[in-house]
Amino acid sequence: MIAKIGKGSNMYGAILYNQQKVDKENGTVLLLNKIPDTVDGRYSVAYFNKCFEPYLSANIKTEKTVRHISLNPDPADKVSDEQFMEMAQEYMERMGYGNQPYIVFKHTDIDRMHIHIVSTCVAIDGKKIPDDYDHPRSMAICRDLETKYNLQKATDQEQKQTNKVFKPVNHKNGDIKSQIASVVRYLPKYYSYNTIGSYNALLSLFNITAEEVKGERNGQPVNGLVYVALDKNGNKVSNPFKASLFGKDAGVIQLQKHFEQSKEKMKINPARSVLKNTIELAIHTTNSETDFKKQLVEQGINTIVRRNESGRIYGITFIDHESQSVWNGSQLERNLSANVFNDWWNNGNKPELKIQDKVNEIDNLPTQDLFEFLSQEHSLNTDIGLFSVLPDAQGVDYEEEQFAKRMKKKKGRKL
Repeated sequence: MIAKIGKGSNMYGAILYNQQKVDKENGTVLLLNKIPDTVDGRYSVAYFNKCFEPYLSANIKTEKTVRHISLNPDPADKVSDEQFMEMAQEYMERMGYGNQPYIVFKHTDIDRMHIHIVSTCVAIDGKKIPDDYDHPRSMAICRDLETKYNLQKATDQEQKQTNKVFKPVNHKNGDIKSQIASVVRYLPKYYSYNTIGSYNALLSLFNITAEEVKGERNGQPVNGLVYVALDKNGNKVSNPFKASLFGKDAGVIQLQKHFEQSKEKMKINPARSVLKNTIELAIHTTNSETDFKKQLVEQGINTIVRRNESGRIYGITFIDHESQSVWNGSQLERNLSANVFNDWWNNGNKPELKIQDKVNEIDNLPTQDLFEFLSQEHSLNTDIGLFSVLPDAQGVDYEEEQFAKRMKKKKGRKL
């Protein structure tokens, strides 16, 4: 089981993202902890948001007060709602959030059943719950839950990731050839990527770029590859090195084979659903490119943005280090294409969640009344709101549009 811990400042956005699933019958509210139930068992974003207000207003110094956690069992695991609730309670208790208000949502819009937990790190007395060792503690809890509920183990995958560490090229250290070799010789053994663009996106993390070289030799077409070192700003700082210097895995022929193998593996890679979900949440809980990238980095995901000379975004790639796979935005989903992010970060048109927020009389309950209720020392485990839902179909996988094609269209419009 894989746990993702998101830390942000937009409580309304985190609740809205999950409640949208419920309102579209792609999710359900499984469990409420330290949150009063409603008379009719119906909830709205405004109501849930108000339940957190006493906590959020008690501490104005902490910037990232929101905790948004997803627990993702393997698709082969069969987990009942009762087990999901038990796992959520044990996880939150051991993470130090047992006395915090939190909502457990179950998502059913993809084949991988998983839960999302929305909470806050601010206690009722205004003190921040320590989170310095969240990641190792979370991993240990997941290993215990895997054993307790007989789930598929993620240990092997995590161990492979921690055993191999690649270092970025530093041209100031000299021996650039050896530094490049230590990356390109072994990268294909650990990561899946299916285009030269996604390969270069991954290489850019290590201050390297690969360039195709085409020409003729003795009347025969030649198609090769060279590698160049980059500085921290992406500028070339070395002469090109032929791929043949780094072994067959670094050359064009072997790379093409790797692309084809990766395409097949990524079609059935369950990490795609988790990654898509994580990216969509980051869109709706951040307000800038910097915050968006930072939130994803905290969850082991790098965002590589490609811009043309005028600053227009024509490509976006996500590198998930946990699943060790590289995805173009539109390959994950149409609403994650480069155009969507260009419209947001360059034109100010942020993608919005469009739902009808169900408002009822309880939304008008004064915050003071809620504060008194939440301060009471009694359990709300029996007040569970359940919804009957039907799973929806998965989204379609869309290919990234070619930049050259876009530039042709752009030139055509200028004429």
